[in-house]
Amino acid sequence: MVACRYMRSSLLHHLKATTTSLLFFAALCCFARGHAQTWHADNGDGTYSNPLFYDEFSDPDMIRVGSDFYLTGTTMHSMPGLPILHSKDLVNWDFVTYALDKLDLGPEYRLEDGRSIYGQGIWAPSFRYHNGTYYIFSNVNGKTTQLFQATSPAGPWTRKPMTQSLHDLSVLFDDDGKAYAVWGYRAIHLAQLTDDLTDIVPGSEQQIINPDQGMGEGLHLYKIKGKYILTSAWYVGEERMPTARADKLTGPWEVNQNVSRGEDFGLVKGHGMNPGPRRDGSIKPPYKITPPNPETMGRVAIHQGGILDTPTGEWWGFSMQDANAIGRLLSISPVTWTDGWPYFGLPGNLGRTPRTWLKPNTGTTSAVHAPYVRNDDFSGPKLANIWQWNHVPVDGKWSLTERPGYLRLHAMPATELRAAKNTLTQRAIGPQSTPTTVLDTKGMATGDTAGLALFNFPNAWIGVTKTDTGQSITVSDEQAPGPVSEPLQSNRVWLRATCDYRKETAQFSYSTNGKDFRNLGAPVTLVYQIITFQGIRYSLFSYNSAGKPVSGYADFDDFTVNEPAPRANMQPIPYGKSIALQTFGLAATSGISLKGAAPAMTPTATGHIEVRRAGPGRIQLCSQNRCLHVDEAGATTMQAGKPASGNTFQWITSLTGELTLMSLQNHRYLRADAATGKLIADSPGPRPNATDGARFTWHTTNK
Repeated sequence: MVACRYMRSSLLHHLKATTTSLLFFAALCCFARGHAQTWHADNGDGTYSNPLFYDEFSDPDMIRVGSDFYLTGTTMHSMPGLPILHSKDLVNWDFVTYALDKLDLGPEYRLEDGRSIYGQGIWAPSFRYHNGTYYIFSNVNGKTTQLFQATSPAGPWTRKPMTQSLHDLSVLFDDDGKAYAVWGYRAIHLAQLTDDLTDIVPGSEQQIINPDQGMGEGLHLYKIKGKYILTSAWYVGEERMPTARADKLTGPWEVNQNVSRGEDFGLVKGHGMNPGPRRDGSIKPPYKITPPNPETMGRVAIHQGGILDTPTGEWWGFSMQDANAIGRLLSISPVTWTDGWPYFGLPGNLGRTPRTWLKPNTGTTSAVHAPYVRNDDFSGPKLANIWQWNHVPVDGKWSLTERPGYLRLHAMPATELRAAKNTLTQRAIGPQSTPTTVLDTKGMATGDTAGLALFNFPNAWIGVTKTDTGQSITVSDEQAPGPVSEPLQSNRVWLRATCDYRKETAQFSYSTNGKDFRNLGAPVTLVYQIITFQGIRYSLFSYNSAGKPVSGYADFDDFTVNEPAPRANMQPIPYGKSIALQTFGLAATSGISLKGAAPAMTPTATGHIEVRRAGPGRIQLCSQNRCLHVDEAGATTMQAGKPASGNTFQWITSLTGELTLMSLQNHRYLRADAATGKLIADSPGPRPNATDGARFTWHTTNK
């Protein structure tokens, strides 16, 4: 990275003297940096692991047009908004464009007059295709629903307001040639749309589902084989996906609470705020932070999404979960139709989504790749596709050309970070990541502050502040008693935040040579909140707290994101090796021994278990010439035999890094029973409190 940075700088300042070979080397180097390894859902062995993206993608809606899949989701106040992604296999996605460049509906959209749209803006889009046109219907707080149209997913997209606001709507182009919208929370309404899709036909509105029937919001409406299917999101208490069906749009509608329920992949509800801040500023930091609660079941379960089919006839579901400080993550699930209901999950474990499973059969294979470029050296003609502004940007106050090879942010007056215009943000990436930026301070003026932020409620940042007496490196955390500062002599400084979203903590550090980093300030607690309705954002900012209308500027030379664990299986599956397997989370951590007819868990056992390959991401657990076998009820024995459903397990790494083993016999998870010491494959999935014995740790042995 350093070599590339200085090669690029040399090229920019000495272009006329640069040789062809030097240009070629720099191009290769910068290409490698721009495409640094990032999270991939594709495991490269015929399986995938959820989430699709380990960064926020909330309120998803997905469609299929022929053999192509398209996806969009909520972007709230961030601009540009409404990303359009494309895939051929539902696992590997390409970024296409944003349907919305800017949404300027008043001073609050420009961070003017002390007003903002944090936690507002564009949300809950309904993505549809009909007769050669792509449509996105999306809500805007305090405004009417907005309609976006294009004849190609790549755009150009046009926008026009509808005459009404239809909360969390979904649109269906029915077989009768008419378009219908459903919307609401609990009380679900239906109406026919006018031919131009901007209004409802007078007299057509009616309530089709009553509040006491158990439906939520976030609606997705489908017509499948003559039946109407309506999914919704329930967020109070236990998050889940209530689903309704009917023979006619007008009903009667029958509701099923169990189509997707309880799937949190064992994730603990993390740090939150109670009460949280208010947009009117009536509650000031530090905020009251509630600690993680492993006993809270279903509070971070997947709960908002829909379904679609592949060209080969498979059915798949998509849904998001509130995954703590990282934000809302998107997962996909095989769908099993049972009694006319589209259950997420597999036979024997309906309603539960496997974290790792075989990739969808779409009739097309794709190379392993991710949709976004996270790194940016600011030498290109435009920003990397992952960047978004915190509100409508002030175009004359930022530049990639005033100093080629740098992002220049001019400081505008602001009292603090949240009020600073032209804050450039990108979604944080999990499960761990480290953003680093290089800041040149020579253009900063007295009163200017610029740096790298973990944009959130509460906010935290590391940056440089200039005063009449000089400049200092500062860490600010709204939860801390006050900022921590040190004098800074260098005009070039590397700013870093090392973030772990499993532990929900981050540490700021800085360097003046790009090699030796010094921690500054205490570790920062990363918090989930629903004020911005976003997770942590890595942000570059510059503002002037002295109130000067014309001030200095900050030059950012580079931005990189390092991900130490960009794959679900952080360690390769140990095919052909022996491992020692131990339970995780029980009162006494114990070794697993595969001996006798009934496999047992004993506190002193250090059993060595051979891991045999049995298919894509699948294994057998064997001892000598016999392997662990599961019957349909989940009981286990040791039996000889070639790989088959009864003796094969899907190897799945949990969101917290431990091993789970799903039996192909009944699609339940192997667990160590604390009472009897036996292994039983009857768990629907790991519990957040880890007391069910369904998670294991392992290491290879020499035997």
